[in-house]
Amino acid sequence: MARAASGEYFRRSSLFWMATITVSMGYFTWAVFWPQQVPYEALGPIGAFSKHMVEHHYPLLYYGWWFAWSVHVAEAIYSLKLCSDKGIDSLFSRFLWCLQTFLFGIASLSLLLKYRPDPRPKRH
Repeated sequence: MARAASGEYFRRSSLFWMATITVSMGYFTWAVFWPQQVPYEALGPIGAFSKHMVEHHYPLLYYGWWFAWSVHVAEAIYSLKLCSDKGIDSLFSRFLWCLQTFLFGIASLSLLLKYRPDPRPKRH
């Protein structure tokens, strides 16, 4: 959450979105790559829906998983361009934005999109 200078700006996503996206993508990965190990009955309506998708629409799940991660990769690359456009030139800050956006997608990218650097020139 550094804000010492606009070139070093970084803001962490909220814990709610980090947890939600981690659990969701983790479950998605589990259902796609280890569907026989998922305890569908214990998961209520989500489990029933997942079991139906695995049994009747598995290719959609498989390619959807790859598509979801491709979107995360594209968002991470876009975050690097946004960092350049907004004057964030610290390599560490750019790395953090790229990594966070890769892992948490739009929850991170929206924070970077909202960031408005100070347009006034810096005085030394």
